[in-house]
Amino acid sequence: MALLLPGALVLTGPVVLSGVAAAAPMPASAASPSSFSSFAFAEDAQPVPAAAGTTDAVRLEPGRTYRSTLPAGGKAYYRLLLDAASNAYVSATAVPDPDATVSAIEGIKVSVQDADGRSCSSDTTPFGAARSPHPIAAGGAREAGGTRCQDAGTYYVVVERAGTTDSAPAAWDLELAVVEEAVLTRADATKAPEAWDSATPVPPTDEPELRRGGAGFTSATSVGQGVWTDDIAPGQTLFYKVPVDWGQQLSATAELGTATTGSGYVSSALDISLYNPVRASVTDKRVGYDGKQRTAALAPLPPVAHANRHSFTDRVSGMRFAGSYYLVVHLSAEVAEEFGDGPFGLTLRVGVKGAPQEGPAYAGESVPRGVFQVRGGGLGGGFGAAAGGAGEAGGGGDDDRVMTAVAVGGIGAGSVILAGLGVWTAVARRRAGLAG
Repeated sequence: MALLLPGALVLTGPVVLSGVAAAAPMPASAASPSSFSSFAFAEDAQPVPAAAGTTDAVRLEPGRTYRSTLPAGGKAYYRLLLDAASNAYVSATAVPDPDATVSAIEGIKVSVQDADGRSCSSDTTPFGAARSPHPIAAGGAREAGGTRCQDAGTYYVVVERAGTTDSAPAAWDLELAVVEEAVLTRADATKAPEAWDSATPVPPTDEPELRRGGAGFTSATSVGQGVWTDDIAPGQTLFYKVPVDWGQQLSATAELGTATTGSGYVSSALDISLYNPVRASVTDKRVGYDGKQRTAALAPLPPVAHANRHSFTDRVSGMRFAGSYYLVVHLSAEVAEEFGDGPFGLTLRVGVKGAPQEGPAYAGESVPRGVFQVRGGGLGGGFGAAAGGAGEAGGGGDDDRVMTAVAVGGIGAGSVILAGLGVWTAVARRRAGLAG
């Protein structure tokens, strides 16, 4: 059940507010790996066909999310119409069948090309050594101000499989998202910052709080600085999002709890991946599992800065925006063979270091609006609530902090009952009074 609140904010998960009663979370139950392998596509995703070539490619518009299919053994083409000034980012999330067979080098590749077939960018994300089918995303871009792909006009997005060894693979479902970033009103640094704190961060040791992860990017559960617990089953993928502002430094570790049955060893059993606000891969970490607790920690990340985009290192260049960064945790289906169906305990330790800084001076709004905002930008970016919530920028004071507390406090999967709806009513009336 979803509860529609003032400001078109939809809450679908457990929420804890001071003075507001919330429904107790439902206990997790054991299930087969396949039952946990479904991906939650965006509810407003528009179905589009995958063209076999550029001639029939369907146009994708910035700010929209689409659902398509990557055919077995083929490529999928889509079309973009871009101006000469804005940066455009396209992500494709591949969703293979949970019973599919994938290799360690197999994955998804996304390229952006101009009308003459020249490559603007390309990115590949593999399934990894676990060989466990699960949602993975890769992104392409047309960036203004460079030496390639600078003209206004038609561009093409090419989505294909990488490293496929099966001669007759099954088709994969796709979720596509397009974001447009405005140029700056004044020139920024042309080199990535060379000095930043790259020491291994100390994971938070706060008292753990329960947060149920989402099943997709648009249903990702909001978390912030702190320690969060969940259950995860073999073959399951959980999505969380962390608002990170300009100048802030993100860190994260995922800890898999001890097994209660079984023995053996699974290589690359636990995988934690980081995607930025446009769903481009930043970095990941995989660890094996022998039934004892194991921790996967992301390598140190730089503070978020616009100039990071000039780095040749993915984990630096990916930290180029403020907004919601996505932590995606996957447990290999092979774990069930050695240690049973679970579920297993999962602890997520998230650090957000540093005070927010003033962001770059953009010449216009992003599309969708609010993707690269945290303060006053809806729910810290994304393709859902943030697109409709960015209009509150700079105007809510304490009321906006209430909204932000809800976002960071845990908007996720599951039903929610707010006994204190009067809090929201008071906020709405106060804003209406201020407007009058």
